[in-house]
Amino acid sequence: MKLIQLFLILLLACLFFNFTGNQNNKPTVFMVGDSTVKNGKGDGAGGLWGWGDYIGQFLDTSKVTIENHALGGTSSRTFIDKGLWSEVLNKLKKGDYVLIQFGHNDDGPLNDSLRARGTIKGIGNETQEIDNILTKKHEIVHSYGWYIEKIVQEAKAKGAIPIVCSPIPRNDWKDGKVPRNSTSYGLWAKQIAEKEKVTFIDLNDKMAVEMEKLGETKITGTYFYKRDHTHTSAKGAALSASVIINQLKESDNSLKKYILDHPKIVFPLKKKVFLIGDSTMSNSDNPDAIGWGMVFSAYCDTTRIEVINKARAGRSTRTFDYEGLWDEVKNQLQPGNFILIQFGHNDAGAVDTEKLRGSLKGNGNETQEVIQPDGTKEIVHTFGWYMEKFIREAKEKGAIPIVLSQTPRNEWPNDKVERRTDTYNKWSQETANKEGAYYIDLNEIVALKYEALGKEKVKAFFPKDHTHTNLEGAKLNALTAAESIRKLKECGLKEFIQL
Repeated sequence: MKLIQLFLILLLACLFFNFTGNQNNKPTVFMVGDSTVKNGKGDGAGGLWGWGDYIGQFLDTSKVTIENHALGGTSSRTFIDKGLWSEVLNKLKKGDYVLIQFGHNDDGPLNDSLRARGTIKGIGNETQEIDNILTKKHEIVHSYGWYIEKIVQEAKAKGAIPIVCSPIPRNDWKDGKVPRNSTSYGLWAKQIAEKEKVTFIDLNDKMAVEMEKLGETKITGTYFYKRDHTHTSAKGAALSASVIINQLKESDNSLKKYILDHPKIVFPLKKKVFLIGDSTMSNSDNPDAIGWGMVFSAYCDTTRIEVINKARAGRSTRTFDYEGLWDEVKNQLQPGNFILIQFGHNDAGAVDTEKLRGSLKGNGNETQEVIQPDGTKEIVHTFGWYMEKFIREAKEKGAIPIVLSQTPRNEWPNDKVERRTDTYNKWSQETANKEGAYYIDLNEIVALKYEALGKEKVKAFFPKDHTHTNLEGAKLNALTAAESIRKLKECGLKEFIQL
């Protein structure tokens, strides 16, 4: 029995050491490059990602390790000069892979006080001696190809397998086509790869082909942002990575044996923005009564946030709460979600007759008992009380509330758009201030826009009545809300607004 036990212990020990040994011997896929390989800290700040952050999802990470060492702002020259390449080189072991992509920043000045990161164009052995204005050091600057070749040769000397990529294309278009860099950095990267007999991925051309298949309209705003023609969104980064993977499949590079047959690409979870309010915000099938919440998503980065419009026509703060609509939204709230709250149009109704939707005026603690048609008793509170409840309970769920005053009606007493500065706007702001919520005086801001447009133009926004807008009016209100959110200091939602 003791011999059997000893045998089992030895067998388990062998299995353990074999497993850990295999783990330690797993090849590592290193990436070196600029911000198009790894943007910032690689956490998607500002919605920007590099392809190095996604390529690991196409590979079997039980068999290979992924390390993205790219750094934004670097050129082939500064990546080496800053010691970043040495850090990777010191870690390299036989059988590792090094994906190399530079070029976007190599075109800058060789010597200046801002970046001093440019390289000499081409792949020759020309040099230029400089006293670096930025680093205060004497330096010999080489060609782009010289630096790429240095990285390739030193990686090969360690037994690693270099893979050279041309720089991703920029989101620039001319006559429906994306310009290539096939006569500059793309060409020089290819020439060095051929000279050193290593795998070359023409990422520039192959990604441009995929972009052209989709078209400029679909690419801009989804794969790249309008504000940035160089750095990709999460979807753009995944597209870049997929191009590299497809090119590897067609190569004789051994990295292709680690490519997954059916990769599942996981994008960052979208933050959610909930909207609660009445018909001036809600969805509608009536083209003459479009709530601005229906078109608000047009001004949002919907690759990173999801707009969920829970506003409901005919509701006041009171009925939104009494009918359980608020509980339905509250139960969906997660930490980090945003919630836009706008009521007031229907709160002015009767408290105990007609539609039974009016709330008590003000933001105090007064109450009134009302008997519903089914005989149940309802304790009605003030408008401010309900608003305070929505704000407080949203914050308890970790959500971020933003209160907006109601949209103005098409009413022009004394040739000025009607405001409600002494009632619902005031109570909304007071409650937001009390509960520490963000506040936007949408009523005032839109009213000023209406007055600038004039009565006749604004009249066209209200074909049904003086309260509900058509699509054009809804777009104006939604745009105004989005613009106002962009101006909120320290509000995280502003990052997701696209104008």
